[in-house]
Amino acid sequence: MPTPSKTSRSARATAPEAPLPGSEETGTRTKATTVLQAARKVFFSHGFSAATTDMIQQEAGVSKATVYAHYANKEALFAAVLTAQIDASMQTMRDISHRPGKLKETLQAFARTYLGIVLSEDSLALCRVAIAEARRFPDLSSKFYVSGPAAMAVPVAQALVQAVAAKEADLGGLAPSIAATLFLSLVRNDAQLRCLTHADTRPSSAQLTEWAASAVTLFARAIATDRDVPGNAKRKARPAARPATKAKLPKKSRPVAAKKSR
Repeated sequence: MPTPSKTSRSARATAPEAPLPGSEETGTRTKATTVLQAARKVFFSHGFSAATTDMIQQEAGVSKATVYAHYANKEALFAAVLTAQIDASMQTMRDISHRPGKLKETLQAFARTYLGIVLSEDSLALCRVAIAEARRFPDLSSKFYVSGPAAMAVPVAQALVQAVAAKEADLGGLAPSIAATLFLSLVRNDAQLRCLTHADTRPSSAQLTEWAASAVTLFARAIATDRDVPGNAKRKARPAARPATKAKLPKKSRPVAAKKSR
């Protein structure tokens, strides 16, 4: 039997419409989900390069033909795992909306949710794989960055646009997208790198909340107007410095001529 081409396999990898309960399609979808969950476990445990379709097949408890019936190859499987993980995370960020007059609360919701996402075991595992395979599989790593870290800033930027329009925030001419990226960088600080390099590190929920609050306090004081953030007193404009004046030199005293003795 000829091996299916990449094109035909890719076409089958596309998810169909939602099946009717009890139909044959339901069983097909269940098998696809089983394969995807097995692939996720294998990739996160062994990385992309070391993982094989045989490992995934055995983990899923299905035949190799079943694996290829749903996913064209290992790359397609990893892309599906990546998409599923990111879609779930992105939805939690999209669910946050800015409420008028509640800039700090909105930022806190974004910060705490974001930390919970990027410091979760699954996200850390996915990040390690994407970084490790960046040279050999740049397209996969690029997809991870564009769909994950870069996309996470979009809902934050949208909230900042609303806050600026309501005169609750002043970005000082900075683009909302850049401000959002800076905010998320401040939120994750060195916690993400620490967790990436120390697999046994498990921040508590209280720590995540504290880190989020610290980042929000600093960021909000930088952009918020005085009416929104408590303690963010309106800064008085400093008086312009007076131009420097030349110091007056003491007048030279004329030497007194010595009287000639007669």
